[in-house]
Amino acid sequence: MEKSIIIPALDLIDGKVVRLYQGDYAQKTQYSDNPIAQFQHYVEQGAESLHLVDLTGAKDPTKRQTALISEIIKNVPCPIQVGGGIRTKQDIIDLFDIGVSRVVIGSTAVKQPELVKTWFTRYGADKFVLALDININTQDEKHIAISGWQEDSQVSLEQVIEDFQTVGLKHVLCTDISKDGTLQGSNVKLYKEICQAFPDIQFQSSGGIGSLEDIQALKNTGVAGVIVGRALLEGKFNVKEAIACWQNG
Repeated sequence: MEKSIIIPALDLIDGKVVRLYQGDYAQKTQYSDNPIAQFQHYVEQGAESLHLVDLTGAKDPTKRQTALISEIIKNVPCPIQVGGGIRTKQDIIDLFDIGVSRVVIGSTAVKQPELVKTWFTRYGADKFVLALDININTQDEKHIAISGWQEDSQVSLEQVIEDFQTVGLKHVLCTDISKDGTLQGSNVKLYKEICQAFPDIQFQSSGGIGSLEDIQALKNTGVAGVIVGRALLEGKFNVKEAIACWQNG
């Protein structure tokens, strides 16, 4: 088991650091126009892994921010996993070429699983993170939402994980959509459940972290990484404090 870590995250639209509320491009908050400085700041405080979402590229693949991501990777001495509308083999090649540590794949893994499995086989399962965003209904069924949360795939979280385990799936970033961007805490029950059900998978929790108490609450769930976005940008706590809380707490 890799040691569990805090993973600071940045979402980029047109080179600027933003956050969308509940995945809605119309509800956007801009925080910074210098993602390189922001990531460097996180690394100086002890971050050992970073998460980057290219929201411009997710909306329009012809406008991918590859040049900017390349600059970030050159200037930030830390592994960075990158996602945002990854749909083709060329998208992956472009990201690996500029030094991305892992490629994060969302909707495409649900819509075209056989295609994505060929990438796992070709490049190695460790080079990918499946980003599975879920809606949990009243029967506690975990359905994957796709296309920027605009539609429910009717496919369950468990089905996708089991399907990709056939090609060696290692990393899953799981978000309970109802928690994302709310700063109201993570779905601790969800992470306990899935970490117990799939002990071989390195799960990254995402969504809802608003305080150090929220990080503390995830400590005994089994997650391998905790993605923290908005709380860091809004100064609820810093990376150093988050890491100390996770390691000592």
